[in-house]
Amino acid sequence: MLKRIVRMEFDQEKVNDFLTLFAEVRDKIAAHQGCSHVELCKDVKLDNVYFTFSIWDCEEDLENYRRSELFEKTWARTKVLFSARPQAFSLLEGNS
Repeated sequence: MLKRIVRMEFDQEKVNDFLTLFAEVRDKIAAHQGCSHVELCKDVKLDNVYFTFSIWDCEEDLENYRRSELFEKTWARTKVLFSARPQAFSLLEGNS
């Protein structure tokens, strides 16, 4: 099992655009082969910082998603909203 966290910092005036986009694609991402969980979290202190947290069966499933048309279209619409470079982390459980 692979856990993926992506930290995204948005231009303040574009946060609602991102939230609308995420609402449109969340279920589509969750339905992608190998994805068992997708959620959006907001930073406690920074109103323009959000994190996606997803769980994938394996790294190959995540990479297949990242090569998909859904990801390409979603990423193209998302990256123009950033105020800073996103950070992504792929994690395995500590005993894996």
